[in-house]
Amino acid sequence: MRVPGLRNGIEQVGGMVYVPRMLDKIRLHAAGDLPADYNRGSGFDTRCVKVLGVEYAALEKRTLEGGTDEQVLEWAFTTGHRPSKEELEMWNAWISKRGWRDERTESIAKMKAERGWQNRDEIVTYFDFHRADEE
Repeated sequence: MRVPGLRNGIEQVGGMVYVPRMLDKIRLHAAGDLPADYNRGSGFDTRCVKVLGVEYAALEKRTLEGGTDEQVLEWAFTTGHRPSKEELEMWNAWISKRGWRDERTESIAKMKAERGWQNRDEIVTYFDFHRADEE
């Protein structure tokens, strides 16, 4: 389902993938424009705030106070944890490949089957699935 204003997880801010999508979900939910079945504060959101060293509720509050993605991320870096270059590389690689040849591969296959996409071999990660689902 296409959600206007929701970026794919591969988008970056401050060298970190997924953050723009998470912030979009926060803003869209507050505006009443995010479908109810979208996870907020769980799944990848939980993993992302752990890397940043902040609580999801605090990030949500700061995001809704306003500012750019860069400003919100800088707040997270100074309030919580600023990942090193190596930590960013590991985060970006891990999350962008999630579902491909790991313990979540079966989940991707199940989700594809539910959509009738068994033959869509280009969908191997969660980011791929989100992109296809939101086309």
